[in-house]
Order: sequence, then C-alpha cells, then structure tokens
Amino acid sequence: MRKTRFLTLAVLSAALVASPVISAYAAGGDNPSPPASDSNTKGKKSKKDRSSAIDDQKFLAGYRAAYATIYDRHDYTAAIDQLKALGQDDRADVANLIGYSYRKLGDYKVSQVWYERALKADPAHVRTWQYYGLWQVEQGNRDQAQYHLNKIAQLAGTNSDEYRSLAAAMEKPPGTGLVY
Repeated sequence: MRKTRFLTLAVLSAALVASPVISAYAAGGDNPSPPASDSNTKGKKSKKDRSSAIDDQKFLAGYRAAYATIYDRHDYTAAIDQLKALGQDDRADVANLIGYSYRKLGDYKVSQVWYERALKADPAHVRTWQYYGLWQVEQGNRDQAQYHLNKIAQLAGTNSDEYRSLAAAMEKPPGTGLVY
C-alpha cells in the first residue's frame, strides 16, 4: 500500500513538472471561457455556430445574471432555468453551473450528468473538475475525488484555488459538512 502511494505521488510529481499551467479562463467565473476547440467535431459544424458567443453581449448578460443568481442569491432552481434559456448548455461553463445548481439542490444523479457533459465539452475545464471532485467527496468517493484533485494539479497546479478548495474538503473526515 505504501509503495503504491509513493509511486502515485512520484507519477503525479512528474506530470506536474511536465505539464503547462492553463489559462485562468478554464477556472470559471462570471466570465465564461471561450468554447472548447472544435477538434471533437472533426470538421462538422454544429447547428448553431457558437464561436462568437463569448462576444455575444446578450449571452454574457444572461450568463452573468445566472451566475449572480447562484452565488449571490443562492436560488439554484431559477439559475438552472436561466442557464438553460441561454441555449448553450453544451458549453462547459454553462453545463458546470447547471450541475453545481442541481448538486446544491441535492439532486446528485442529475448533477453528475451535467458535470460529465461539461467535461465532455471541455476536458480541461478546471472548475468542473473541482466541483465534480466536491461531488465525489459528498458521495463518499474519496478515491475518485483524489483522481479529480490530481487532474486539477495537472491542469492548473497545486497553488490554484480549485486545487486548494478540493484538497481542503478532502482533509475533512468523512461525513463532515462541507462549506464552500
């Protein structure tokens, strides 16, 4: 068991040294990140080109309103409706906040679906790795939470807010109420 932990730590350390730190956009916030690369579509265009959505003032205003509904008013049900009304719930930032809102409402199964959708849209979306990691902690899945923590370390480093938040949650004994 000790050898396995040591080997895991050594591999993680090597990955951290070798991997670049991504931009702050992937961390999330009230400014959504640009859509992930279209490399997953293999030349196919989506029904609606969203490449300019980051510059779409109506989208930005709606996203920021939903963000405030979540973090300022804690009205998760209203935020879900606001986010879905944007018509871009296949975007990592949007799907992640929908997942977060469902998690805060206690609907863990639906929350998981949205977190996985966010990671499918952007596998390097650090905030989703953090929130999904907190989901794992809340579900008692410490090994999976550790996997998420390692992924955040690889993508954003161990000094990132997302890493520190999930690491702090993991340090608490199981069954301890999380505050975040």
